[in-house]
Amino acid sequence: MPRITAELTHGTQVTISDGTHEWRADEPARLGGTDTGPTPYEQLLGALAACTCMTLAMYCRFREIPLTAVRASYDHDRVHSDDCEECENPDGGFIERVTSHVQIEGTMTDAQRDRLTAVAARCPVHKTLERGLVLVDHVEFV
Repeated sequence: MPRITAELTHGTQVTISDGTHEWRADEPARLGGTDTGPTPYEQLLGALAACTCMTLAMYCRFREIPLTAVRASYDHDRVHSDDCEECENPDGGFIERVTSHVQIEGTMTDAQRDRLTAVAARCPVHKTLERGLVLVDHVEFV
């Protein structure tokens, strides 16, 4: 896997790189940023949306399913566990919730539609977020 690096450049503006591509993250002005790029949460949701679209496109190409277009959008919110029917949190409190909206266009059979509905929730980023991950932190002072 490539290494992603980020460097604070000004205020809350961060330049991010994978060694080949460079992009920016920032916070909106109302939070003290300069709004020169998407927030970290927006980038996370963007990665999820991109992965969903790519996974569906590759699956359709491999299975020779006639795909015309794929659009994916994701919303993030914090909800109290008591207000979230699909959420499990035995400790109560707030839960981070991501809701997907995926549109798939093409001439498909009902069986293909059922399969693509399942595939939409199985992209690698989705599976990583759903299963959880282990973060190993190293902080260095120079």
